[in-house]
Amino acid sequence: MLILVGAMIPSAILIPQKDLSFSVYHLPSTWQIGGILLCSLLCGPQIGIISSLSYLLIGLFYLPIFQGGGSIGYILTPEFGYLIGFVPAAWTCGNLAPTKQNYSLINIIYSTIGALILIHFFGISYLIIGNLFWNWRESLMDLIITNSIAPLPSQMALCLSISFTFLILKKLLFIK
Repeated sequence: MLILVGAMIPSAILIPQKDLSFSVYHLPSTWQIGGILLCSLLCGPQIGIISSLSYLLIGLFYLPIFQGGGSIGYILTPEFGYLIGFVPAAWTCGNLAPTKQNYSLINIIYSTIGALILIHFFGISYLIIGNLFWNWRESLMDLIITNSIAPLPSQMALCLSISFTFLILKKLLFIK
């Protein structure tokens, strides 16, 4: 459920202004990745994998919940490789998550960023394979810039916020 809600919420940063108001700066990503990483951190790698697979199946066969829609035809889009990367990223984040002996912000950030790198590895690999077998409108380099390089800084910021959120929720939910 967290992943579904995260897919619908655009990420943004609130920037304080001199007149005590806030300006909203929209980031080029959603909370999909954050939802998966937080789920894996809180519930473990098995639940993270189940959540990721459920998200993929719901998006492919039932509801248009992906950022660009949904249906079985979404497999042929350049973005699908990043969605495939959610499954190993959930496992990795859940397994790299620190044990109760070494819960530190740095260790949690390492596990979330490691999972993010894995998502981009699968996404770029899918782009390369798709470039060989399908004729996408954009060039391979344009697809890599659009899908990996441009959103990467905001996704790294989301990894930091998920790490902070996990530490807070861990204390609130009495997770050991």
